[in-house]
Amino acid sequence: MLHLRVYGHADSLTRIGGDLEDHGAARNVALAPGVRAGYVLLSAEVVADSADAVLELLVRSGVAEEDIKMARLDEIGPIKPGRTAGSLIWADVLGQARANSRPVARYLVFLVAAGVIAGFGVIDESTILIVGAMAVSPDLLPITAACVGLASRRGQLFLRALATLAIGMGAACLAAAVLSGCLGPLGLLPPGFVVGEAALAGLTTINASTIGVALAAGVAGMLAQETRASAAVGVGISITTIPAAAYLGVAAGLGEATTALGALAVLGANVGVLVASGTLTLVVQRLAEGRASAAAPGGPSGR
Repeated sequence: MLHLRVYGHADSLTRIGGDLEDHGAARNVALAPGVRAGYVLLSAEVVADSADAVLELLVRSGVAEEDIKMARLDEIGPIKPGRTAGSLIWADVLGQARANSRPVARYLVFLVAAGVIAGFGVIDESTILIVGAMAVSPDLLPITAACVGLASRRGQLFLRALATLAIGMGAACLAAAVLSGCLGPLGLLPPGFVVGEAALAGLTTINASTIGVALAAGVAGMLAQETRASAAVGVGISITTIPAAAYLGVAAGLGEATTALGALAVLGANVGVLVASGTLTLVVQRLAEGRASAAAPGGPSGR
């Protein structure tokens, strides 16, 4: 269930509130007088399936976007028959994508930290450090933003998200490269260490597992972002990006060009498959929910 709060002119919101109740898009609609004469605060409970339609109606009716607030409410008790618990709210997904498609400073700091941790993981052949770096990395955010841009045919959003991802991966690679480049001259690398002979040498070859893992991770990552479970699933997404990025950085820092190019190919393939599977997940969801909405009472086919 979603809680809607709208501030605006009394006449307009009275009409809108009545329309919402009449069409079954909202219940418990109430109006409270505002401090300014002729203004009211409309509040209502909105079912998730109707969220996008309600927001579209409000904007189309001339309500300023900054005067519209919609928040999720955790319901306790059984879900009513015919009510879905995890409906896709496109306005919410699009809003998150716009916010996540920009390379803010905190995002870059996290990826630099992930590159350093994963770089040590590659050098020390430590699985624990690699997993720790994946937990730190926020690369799921621009990846899912790119999926939203592609699924909604918003080219600017898609390109901005890809640029943010590229900047972040570049920061992680650079951090690992600087790390290995500094440890070598200082004699702090393991004796006889060669990147191509490390335990993670498989990160330079694209194979069936590379594609399969990225496909599954893209679906899981997109669903997690929709349900606010991205913190828990982010590690699963980063398994396809951070190890390869760190491996690329360490190899570049030590001058092993062939190994670095192999890791770059794996990283590029993983990102491409992640974006493709995440976008397909969104497209399938939108098609399925569009058909369900059309078949429901009051929907386009039920009116």
